[in-house]
Amino acid sequence: MKLVIGNKNYSSWSLRPWLALKVAGLPFDEVTHDLYRDGALAERLGYGPTGKVPVLLDAGLAIWETPAIAEYLAEIEPSLWPSERAARAVARAVCAEMHAGFTALRTHCPMNLRLRTTAEAHADVAADLVRIEALWADCRSRFGAGGDFLFGAFSHADAFFAPVATRIRSYGLSVSAPAQRYADRLLALPAFLEWEAAAALEPLQR
Repeated sequence: MKLVIGNKNYSSWSLRPWLALKVAGLPFDEVTHDLYRDGALAERLGYGPTGKVPVLLDAGLAIWETPAIAEYLAEIEPSLWPSERAARAVARAVCAEMHAGFTALRTHCPMNLRLRTTAEAHADVAADLVRIEALWADCRSRFGAGGDFLFGAFSHADAFFAPVATRIRSYGLSVSAPAQRYADRLLALPAFLEWEAAAALEPLQR
């Protein structure tokens, strides 16, 4: 398999399937694509029909959109979803909510791993954080007893929320102690540290 990704310092959607692949131990090659280079869009259209990253390439098949990539990978490695039916359904729901929602957080606090700042959160960002904290707490209380992650063992749900953890750190966003502990676990994953180390070597774009 090959995974086409954007700049590691900025591309939150690229991080999600990359992290899942790494934690699951699935072999793949990465194709790193500079989103800010002249002619970048034309090159991306050579990988997938939307001209966006990430794109997973496998056996002549191009899979775009992160939820579709997640499902494809889980067919290869089922442990990327919780094994129990109810937990698996909720995990898919929270991933879908992350994919479609939290627009204020994404707009006002774009992923930038090397940024460290503090500022009062925009009201809409604060509302997004309230929902995220409630979501994390609910998943942990109902399904997380078997481990340190939202559904116990690491799953796609954790990969989908890893960029939120980076935003909490980068922008100095205030969250509850349990939410901060969970965010810190994501940022301490060996796979995430590998991604972050590579991001530190990239040219800054903004």
